Amino acid sequence: MSSVLARSALRAARPLVARSALRSPASSSLRAFSTTLRASSDHGAKPPSIFGPGGKTGEVPTDFEQATGLERFEMLGEMMGIDVFDETPLESSRVGTKKDPIMVLSYDNHRVIGCTGSPADSHDIVWIDVPHDRQRFCTECGSVYALDYQWQGVEGAEAEAHGAEAHHH
Repeated sequence: MSSVLARSALRAARPLVARSALRSPASSSLRAFSTTLRASSDHGAKPPSIFGPGGKTGEVPTDFEQATGLERFEMLGEMMGIDVFDETPLESSRVGTKKDPIMVLSYDNHRVIGCTGSPADSHDIVWIDVPHDRQRFCTECGSVYALDYQWQGVEGAEAEAHGAEAHHH
């Protein structure tokens, strides 16, 4: 499980590392903490910053004003009526087969799911890492899972999906 989380963290950090490699060497071996990576125009648009306006001087900020990152992303989703983390239970009315697997919605090239069997809770939870290009099965009940991968058609999605382990400079 920790290796899956580590892979996700590395995949998220890869663009930052690539941009940092483009920097010219520093004139000294020391660098100020306020120094940031340079934005290179040949790498497309920068990802959106997810932070609020902050509190006004002399006032205590609201949760929404000071929320950043995933917390703000979740708040914005709630405001639009979207469950951004999709925590709905997986289908457990049947056992998935190779010909008819249980489909799992994903916007990433893999997703970690928990199988509790069919019917639900018929065995202890088994964690399964399901990649976008292969089916995986539960070692306890044999149910087969596949991703309903939603990034097809998004520019750069296939390069991201296939380049996580094979991308080299």
